[in-house]
Amino acid sequence: MQKIIIPIISFCLLLSYSFAQPNLLPFQSIAPDSIKKHIFVLGNDSLAGRGTGSKGCERAARYISDALRSYGIRNISTSANYFQTFPLHGSTPIEGTEFKLFAPKDSYTLRLQEDYVLYSAGAQTFIPTSVRLIFVGYGIVAPEFDYNDYQNIDVKNAIVVFLSGEPRSSDDSFFDGERSTIHLSVGMKQKIALARGAKGSILIPNPNDHSMDDWYEQQREFLFEEVRLLFSPSENLNILLNPKLAPFLFTDAQYSFDETTSFDKKGMMKSFPLTLRAGFQGKFKERDFLSSNVVGMIEGTDSVLKDSYVLISAHYDHLGIGKSVDGDSIYNGVFDNASGVSALLEIARTVSISSQRPKRSIIVLFLTGEERGFLGSQYYCLNPVVPLYKTIANINIDGISLFEKIKSVIGVGAELSTMGELLQQTVKPLGLSMEDIPKELFRHDQFRNSDQFMFAQAGIPSLLIAEGLHYESTSFQNGIDRYTLWAEEKYHSPFDDLLQPMNFDAAAQHASLILHFTMLLANGDAVPRWYENSPFLNARLRSVSEKK
Repeated sequence: MQKIIIPIISFCLLLSYSFAQPNLLPFQSIAPDSIKKHIFVLGNDSLAGRGTGSKGCERAARYISDALRSYGIRNISTSANYFQTFPLHGSTPIEGTEFKLFAPKDSYTLRLQEDYVLYSAGAQTFIPTSVRLIFVGYGIVAPEFDYNDYQNIDVKNAIVVFLSGEPRSSDDSFFDGERSTIHLSVGMKQKIALARGAKGSILIPNPNDHSMDDWYEQQREFLFEEVRLLFSPSENLNILLNPKLAPFLFTDAQYSFDETTSFDKKGMMKSFPLTLRAGFQGKFKERDFLSSNVVGMIEGTDSVLKDSYVLISAHYDHLGIGKSVDGDSIYNGVFDNASGVSALLEIARTVSISSQRPKRSIIVLFLTGEERGFLGSQYYCLNPVVPLYKTIANINIDGISLFEKIKSVIGVGAELSTMGELLQQTVKPLGLSMEDIPKELFRHDQFRNSDQFMFAQAGIPSLLIAEGLHYESTSFQNGIDRYTLWAEEKYHSPFDDLLQPMNFDAAAQHASLILHFTMLLANGDAVPRWYENSPFLNARLRSVSEKK
């Protein structure tokens, strides 16, 4: 510990800052027609939904690269096309895949996609003989809260079963009270199970969190190919179970499923063996392929500050071709995220032609594989084009307001770092206000649902600037209702396409706000920092002390 005292003190001095407000660029500098042009290219059926590793995805990357070149954006990749290319592995379960549950006198074969879906696919998931099932509460080990669902229970060579979520708390000193923690992450729970010697895991959506809707959403998502980094560590079998089958899984166990969910409500979770056993034999269609992030830089003008960077990101991939709905099988991803990519391209163009050049350098990063598990941002954080500790902030764009002009914004992750304070300083002169995510739409894991989470885990203060639900011409409740209806009917469906109504003046307003915030970070004295209670602070301290 003594070895890092001096770097930490130096880092704290480095992070002392003032909130100097730079001159802002006018709204008119963002062109609605430019955003529209990009959206109508990227969201076109000819790109077939930009599925990761598809021809449409490659065409989208080339389009973005050509646009950056035409704007005079500097290429800092090792490729002539602004590409940061890396290998991926894709796997899709096919007919003949069998997941079986074994009772003392009978066995049951569950239906893929109807009764369960697979988080991980491939040869590493095979469990040819039946193994024990053990319920392990939430599947969490959290020493900082003196909490361990695996205490006094051996799960080696078993399949663990756990609920989504984490212990309920109103005490900020225990699982951060009503805020969510990193222990909510399904991926972390799966890694803990693997580290404990389990052969696999089964996740049950928690009925106390109204997770049945999550099952239907996930069921649709898992119809697509599972993709991972080719060099990723081996995974074992990881399953998401239809919650309707959860009571059956607890047949003749020490506690029923209803009793288990009551433990969750009371904050008295228990772990115990189940009487059923399980086995899995899968058949898969597999492939290895390459995909690319697209990265460019606008160099800063200050002789010192230009060696520090503001990173703006947006993912350009979507789901590709999927299950046909009303005769349409192309999942175009116009709002998610052709709109965000289009806004970032227009921001890059505007800064590149402006007489008001940034003091710090700005990296524009268009990411692949977000829809398949933040693969592009994972790869970038492992292979950054500039050292992570020199990147002062990440602004992620995952969707732009296309309903109508906004009167408020939501800073997703604003409570974690001083970026929330800086965003407040940006919106006020623009006549906007900040609001929290409305309770009707609140999800505990919201910050973890896009690429900003990967940058945060790497230590970079990160923020997603989403549209608020206070609009110029629509009441707050009607705004919530409209957003909810869109999420239910169009999100991750073939109907997020170019046929839906779009307000490009609203998109330009939202993009202008992000531009203003970017210039505040690039020209001001403020260096964002994580708050002391942030789970990402240590990663930043380590990154700076190790100069990585």
